[in-house]
Amino acid sequence: MIATIIAFLFHAVQQPHISFPSGGTATEEIALRWLHIVFGIIWIGLLYFFNLVGVPLFGALEPSVRAKIYAPLMSRAMSWFRWSAMITVLVGLRYFTIILKQDAANAGRPGLLGIWFGEWFAIWMVAYVIIYALQMPWGGAINQRALRGVLIAIVVIAASYAALVANGGPNSSNSHLSIGIGGGLGLIMLMNAWGVVWRVQIKLIQWNRAAAENGTPMPPEADRLRQWSLFAARVAFWLSFPMLFFMGAADHYPFLSSITD
Repeated sequence: MIATIIAFLFHAVQQPHISFPSGGTATEEIALRWLHIVFGIIWIGLLYFFNLVGVPLFGALEPSVRAKIYAPLMSRAMSWFRWSAMITVLVGLRYFTIILKQDAANAGRPGLLGIWFGEWFAIWMVAYVIIYALQMPWGGAINQRALRGVLIAIVVIAASYAALVANGGPNSSNSHLSIGIGGGLGLIMLMNAWGVVWRVQIKLIQWNRAAAENGTPMPPEADRLRQWSLFAARVAFWLSFPMLFFMGAADHYPFLSSITD
């Protein structure tokens, strides 16, 4: 009996059941997905840290203490935050084009790749222009965060529906349509990270460093810019939840392909 078990184990070791896919496409896809996940964890992890830990912590600190730790902490955190966001989205866009190419080939129309991607990109860029305006620290009734949040949600839902209509078709896969929404939300979050949060943080870091080193008072516009950055970070925080759902649903919850039937 023991000899049989030993012989079986020896045979299993000699002939492992490992078979890597042939061709470069599969290797590229797993490399892209791995990079997308790794840098996405860094990006979203820092986003959650800012919203759930950083903002409450800074709000509880004395101004002198806050000024002392703000610059060294945020300059390092923002470097990881913005660049991990950039890599995540760029890698994701490449992966998205591979899916579009496969669907276009299945449709027998390779030119659909450019049409699908162009329409998708245009829809989400228009959505971001509107969202950017809604995030601005306006005065009056529009300055109410709840109202702006509702309006942003309406824009996101409309953009998601438009992306589905533009990219939908008999050969559009669930991965194509699901990433079309999740990737669009990620694109908006990237634009917020670079176009709002980082632009504001450059100034806040400089002002806090000057306050800590030279006792320079914070300028009057600091609070307005801080609120702008905070609201943009809050928008990205809430958008991350549907974004992660649609990214996961691309391969694990095929529910969008039915709209093309």
